[in-house]
Parts: sequence; structure tokens; C-alpha cells
Amino acid sequence: MKIALCVKQVPDTSDIKWTENNTLQREGVESILNPYDVYAAETALRLKKTYGGEITVFTMGPSQASNMLRDILALGVDNGVLITDKKFAGADTYATGKTISAAIKKVMPDFDIILCGQFAIDGDTAQTGPCIASLLNIPQVTYVKTIDEIKGNIINVTKQLDDGVEIIKVHTPALFCILKSEFEPSRALINGIIKAQNIQIKTVTLEDLGLSTDEVGIKGSPTYVSKAFRPEFKHLKEKHNCVETGTGAEIILNKIKEIGVYK
Repeated sequence: MKIALCVKQVPDTSDIKWTENNTLQREGVESILNPYDVYAAETALRLKKTYGGEITVFTMGPSQASNMLRDILALGVDNGVLITDKKFAGADTYATGKTISAAIKKVMPDFDIILCGQFAIDGDTAQTGPCIASLLNIPQVTYVKTIDEIKGNIINVTKQLDDGVEIIKVHTPALFCILKSEFEPSRALINGIIKAQNIQIKTVTLEDLGLSTDEVGIKGSPTYVSKAFRPEFKHLKEKHNCVETGTGAEIILNKIKEIGVYK
């Protein structure tokens, strides 16, 4: 079984900077592995442990993202691919999906499973994974809670719904977007860290993918950010001394009525 693991390096939310095009500045900014991708990686490792196979992790970003790839390789992932080119900068979810899907077809055309995190905390659009699946013309399942069983080319998964769960059977190849789970993700051991330093990370550029400059980055992005700002948080509060008067419940009820929750 061959697993393509797609991860993203996201800016630390306490240190967000913007470019003149209202896109997130990634060069020189402290970054972390997207939290949802941690669980996608753990899912890949558990599938490999149970069913065997090979995991290749893909990420699109600047050269500094190679450090994040080595952290994932140290967990037991087999190969790393860094999709990097200055012409990829400023890509929206569609251009990103096109670039990553082209890289997967180039490096790992015989994949069985693609795993992504359900969301990326820097955009929270949940669009890149489905975009990759659409461009590769394969089935997809989003909001995956667990991958339960694999029999041949059939995968049973549990999908989280607002009011319960749904059990789905999917033919491979297929893409799955993984939610956060209750289990504790793996931690790298010293042997894994040493091994990861000796693994050669494959670099893929625009020239390798056979795409034009008009298909990637800002030029290939049909959407753009018109305005970027930090929200202002205003904490409004009132203080009432209700111990002696016993009017606390009445005051709360009136406030609920004011905001239209209760009539």
C-alpha cells in the first residue's frame, strides 16, 4: 500500500505577517506543523503498521519547510517531497491543489491513499484536499474520524457528522481528510531522528511539474484576499450585586431577552 501524506507548514498564530498582496508571509516567519496534519500523519503511520506499505510526505512551501519534513520522517515516514518554487508564492486553494496533485502524479503516480488534515489553521477553508481529489479524479471522504479497515481495494471509514457518524465504504485510490482524534500522536525516538537526517528529501519545482506560470501562484489563483485585518475583541461586562437582593436570575433573564435568545 502506498500512502501520499499531504501536510502544511503554517505560521505561528502569534506571529502573523501579511504581504502587499494580502497573502500570509511565510519566509522568515516562525512556523509550525498544521495541527490537523499531525493526525493525518498519525493515521498514515497506524495504517503502515497494520497493513504495511510506504508513506511519502508532500508539502508545498519555502525551503525552510524541509525541517518540518524531517520531523515527520523521524516518526517513521519513508520519503519526503518538498514542492518549492518562488513562482508558487501567493497560491490560493485551487492553485495549491493543482500544484500538489501534479507533484503526486509526478513522484507517486501509483498511490493508493492520499491523507490530508481536514483544515489548515491559517485559512480554515477545507478546500485543498477536495481540490486535489477532484483534479486527480478520485473519490474523497471529508471529516474522517477514523479509517477502520482495509480489505483489498475497499476501505471502511467513519465520518463525523453534526448529529452522529456515518460508515462509508470507498474504493481505492481515494483521498481522506482527517479530523483531530482522541489518541495521542506518536513522538519521534532518537533512532528515528538520526535516520531522518540521512534521508534525502526530493525537491520538486515548477519545471519538474510541467505546469505554466499562469497555472500556479498568484497568476493561477482565481480568488484573492481583498482585505486582511486582525479582529478587535471587545469585552463588555456589567457588575451587579445580587447576593442581598436576590435578583440575579431576573437580571440574567432580561439580558437573554435583550439579545433575542429568549422571548
